[in-house]
Amino acid sequence: MTSFVSTPNTKSIIAAIEQLRSHCQVDIQNTWRYSEVDFPPDEVFASDISTWELAILNEKAHIPRDKGRKVLWLAQTIVVSKNLHSCYPLQDLSLRLALIWWADTAQVYVNGKLAAAGDLFDFSPRVLLSHAVTPGNKFTVAVRLITPAHDNGALMRSHLLYENTNNNSLDAGFIADEIAVIQKYLETFAPENLPILASSVEEITNHTTTENPELFKKVLANLSKIPQNWENTKIFLLGHAHLDMAWLWQVEETWKAAQNTFESVLNLQEDFPELTFCHSTPALYEWIEKNRPDLFTKIQAKVKTGKWEVLGGFWIEPDLNLISGESIVRQLLYGQRYTQEKFGIISPIIWVPDTFGFCWTLPQLMQQAGIEYFVTQKLRWNDTNKFPHGAFWWQSPDGSQIFSYMSALIGEGIDPLKMAAYACEWQTQTHIPDALWLPGVGDHGGGPTRDMLEIAQRWQKSQFFPELEFTTAENYLRHIQKIGEWVIEKQEETEIEELNNLSSPPSPSYRRPGGSSLPSSPSSQFPTWNDELYLEFHRGCFTTHGEQKSLNRKCENLLYEAELFATWAKIASNLEYPHSELEKCWKKLLFNQFHDILPGSSITEVYTDTLPEWQEIQTIGTRILQDSLNAIIPKRLPKPPHPDAKPIFIFNSLNWQRSQVVIIDLPNQTTNPCIFTTDGKIIPSQISKPSKLLFLAENIPAIGYKIFWLCLNNSENPNRVAQDNDSILFSKNQITLTPEKIAIENEFLRVIVDEKTGDLTSIFDLINNKEILNGKGNQLQAFTDSGQYWDAWNIDPNYAQHPLPFSELKSIEFLEQGQIQTSLRVIRQIERSQFQQDYILVTNSPLLKIVTKVDWQERHIIVKAAFPLTIESGFATYEIPCGAIPRTTKPQTPEEKAKWEVPALRWADLTQNGEWENGKENNHQKYGVSLLNDCKYGYDATPNQLRLTLLRGTEYPDSEADKGIHEFTYALYPHAGSWEEAQTVRRGYELNLPLQVLNCENWENTEKNSKQSQPDGNIAIAINSIEKPNPIQDSFSLLNLSAENVILMAFKPAEDDPEAIIIRCYECQGKTAEMHLHSDFGYTLETQVDLLERPIPTPSFSSNQQNFTIQPWKVVSFKMRRHKG
Repeated sequence: MTSFVSTPNTKSIIAAIEQLRSHCQVDIQNTWRYSEVDFPPDEVFASDISTWELAILNEKAHIPRDKGRKVLWLAQTIVVSKNLHSCYPLQDLSLRLALIWWADTAQVYVNGKLAAAGDLFDFSPRVLLSHAVTPGNKFTVAVRLITPAHDNGALMRSHLLYENTNNNSLDAGFIADEIAVIQKYLETFAPENLPILASSVEEITNHTTTENPELFKKVLANLSKIPQNWENTKIFLLGHAHLDMAWLWQVEETWKAAQNTFESVLNLQEDFPELTFCHSTPALYEWIEKNRPDLFTKIQAKVKTGKWEVLGGFWIEPDLNLISGESIVRQLLYGQRYTQEKFGIISPIIWVPDTFGFCWTLPQLMQQAGIEYFVTQKLRWNDTNKFPHGAFWWQSPDGSQIFSYMSALIGEGIDPLKMAAYACEWQTQTHIPDALWLPGVGDHGGGPTRDMLEIAQRWQKSQFFPELEFTTAENYLRHIQKIGEWVIEKQEETEIEELNNLSSPPSPSYRRPGGSSLPSSPSSQFPTWNDELYLEFHRGCFTTHGEQKSLNRKCENLLYEAELFATWAKIASNLEYPHSELEKCWKKLLFNQFHDILPGSSITEVYTDTLPEWQEIQTIGTRILQDSLNAIIPKRLPKPPHPDAKPIFIFNSLNWQRSQVVIIDLPNQTTNPCIFTTDGKIIPSQISKPSKLLFLAENIPAIGYKIFWLCLNNSENPNRVAQDNDSILFSKNQITLTPEKIAIENEFLRVIVDEKTGDLTSIFDLINNKEILNGKGNQLQAFTDSGQYWDAWNIDPNYAQHPLPFSELKSIEFLEQGQIQTSLRVIRQIERSQFQQDYILVTNSPLLKIVTKVDWQERHIIVKAAFPLTIESGFATYEIPCGAIPRTTKPQTPEEKAKWEVPALRWADLTQNGEWENGKENNHQKYGVSLLNDCKYGYDATPNQLRLTLLRGTEYPDSEADKGIHEFTYALYPHAGSWEEAQTVRRGYELNLPLQVLNCENWENTEKNSKQSQPDGNIAIAINSIEKPNPIQDSFSLLNLSAENVILMAFKPAEDDPEAIIIRCYECQGKTAEMHLHSDFGYTLETQVDLLERPIPTPSFSSNQQNFTIQPWKVVSFKMRRHKG
């Protein structure tokens, strides 16, 4: 393949094209008259338009109008002349008005009647004025534009197009486009033939008239002699209509747009039977099924004929940076189950053209749900680097691979010049001759138009264009994958002989995050991408609309626990499992994870609508959780350690034993509350705030509970420390205070607060004798953030150059100084916004928690919490769904430099490697710091600093975005060793899923006034699923997975087999795990299943053999059943 070099022939070719177009195209941009008064259309046509002012073009030749949904009327009268430039007759030609606008909404009226309408997405109509004009025809055209709220509007282009659609006649404009297509192919593949093209079209520039059809025939004959680089190539077509479930409109409008789009497609398929159409989103089909069954039946029929392709891998097209691994699983589970049930298929394709980046672990999850192909076009939006591949194998950390395709841009029409340019680029990039084009108006629906299909039919007959053929996404992907098995990348002449001796072509290697490399897939020309698919754009979506992120995280956590404990309750007490309610909640959650809702890039009204949806999930989920916990507790308990004691059950929903400080609500007038263990030991406790009691709940079993006892008034409590006068308020002006007085400390950390700023001046690790901070910690750094056009989506790349003054300290207040918890409150001001932050240390924990409440009022400001550290590392590690990813802190390549704001789930970690002694790394010298969060997702890191992005203030598309109260927690976790050794993954889960407290306030001690009791004063726990009575115990574990590097994701009844249970978990540290299931509740592993709960061929389990080896980073699911032996 030869690179194109511009030659003098190019000018003559362009001149011929322009001359031909001038004979059939008229620019009318400078003849519009305008009014900024919003007349009704009938008044416009009744008025004398000639009295309106002539519109003035700006430097871009646009007719502009200010932003803010302002009206602009444009009008003019078009008169058809006999010919153009006295040489091209117009009689009987069709006439179209081609417009391009930038407007929130637009309507086009012709002679008083509405002829077309559009918006920001349907912005380039070709309005038919006449099928066959006669000289002297008049058309009065008026265009009404409403400018966008966020951006100046404009009529950008307006042309008259005279076309000869008679197949037996020649068309100057069509021939001009054919010449332009040939030029593009020659420039790309055979620039040495450009002189032939130039000489073939010189007849055009040598004639002053093109009225003689013999001239066209001669030119076409000359063109046909040029070697045809497009021969034996195809451009496959697939109708498409991207439909955002919500964005600049509410969900209710989406339903209407979907109906209109689907009806339009079905109607067009009657007149254009070759048309194939694809659409994703089972959630949308479900709505159509329920509300338009007639339309749904027609779609089902088209699916059976192969003319309608349902791309149902995900329930909706979700964000894939911000949601949990289990949320991704449920997107797949509900999406695939619906398409299988309603359309009889398991979709082999994940179709996410508009999602804002993709986590590294996604290929494994897709593969386990029957997915073979992954399709997006979003990385074409990168602001810094061009993504290097069109077709490639995408590999996740566990080694799973998915064939992936970077499609053409969506929302395009049938434009032969754009299509030819894309086809040339595609073939150059992949060496595959056949491209795929996706015609159809999108974002707000629309799909293919009649005009698009008519143009496609016309170009299908051109001898100077690739063959056009409608197909499906699945057929096309299988086609190019097959081609890839034998097409070998063309090499320089010197490499051909070497290539002929190879069984498979060499391919470049790509650096794995962390530094290693991986070759491409065997027996394939396609490269392997072993990394996340990071979108170099829309980085602000990790932070914007923080309340949506918080609600999503809380609801994900709630549904995990509600399912787990509801399943346990079904086992323990035969409580009916609330399947339909939980499915309803999951589907609401999944819907709100749509890629313009959860990222925070929708209008105000969308978030007004989502709030009750989130609240309903919380209401239902909380009720199910509480009902389940109440059903789980034994009906009969051990003898209380004190006559007045009432039981408190502490439940642990995580699959490892843990100890954590818990909070108990106290009734009013409690004088001296006391916590006992079952054996009568008094546990240290501490009153916190009015009517709250803190104590350390130790050794709560994995997926289990432990019983403690609360006595409200116990005069013999030697352990509780009085708190009546502990709170001390420090005014900002009390600068005489020494730093040592503004400090909190537990057995792990000593934390000192700067009395002038509220920043942290020291975090000292008492166990490892190490200072953590290298500067001011938890410094609230604010910057001006002009997010450019994409305000909600994008952080200003240059924000760091525009720092704002540091926050102003308002007060420092000691809240508690006790043996269980010590806390200190700092209140600071940034502009008009107040940050209240409680620094909290609790016993038995090496975490410094920073509980934050903000009244946020700023616009175009971003705030980050910064932690400069005394350690240094060349990379930071971030949690992603079902895994972790290392990213460099010392970027060298353009791709690394573009990752200046990155997503993470519950934590990011910076660990300094150990020193080298005798050629070996001394692991004992490793030390790190993890920064945990309970609902924040945007991070950045340098070699010795971690920062968490807290808030942004954007105005478009929601002028009220993030205004108001925000409550969130983040925590610093200093640790010896690596993040794996320090169990950072567990600490992140513990912060997000605290122990559940069930306070049995109404429990009555029936033996308090009775001398009758069981032997030893104990009563056996009654759990229905356990056939033999257990020895009495004050704690119980439902199941234990034993492996320290395995995380439970789900514990639920099987979808189609409610007597069986699905247990799902993943390996979280990148090393092999030996899982041994231990449980006393009568269930054992039966078989391994995929994410759709289909059996996977593996060695069978026996009731005595419950071991399983989990490979690094693997997600595994099992079906469990009651053992009857």
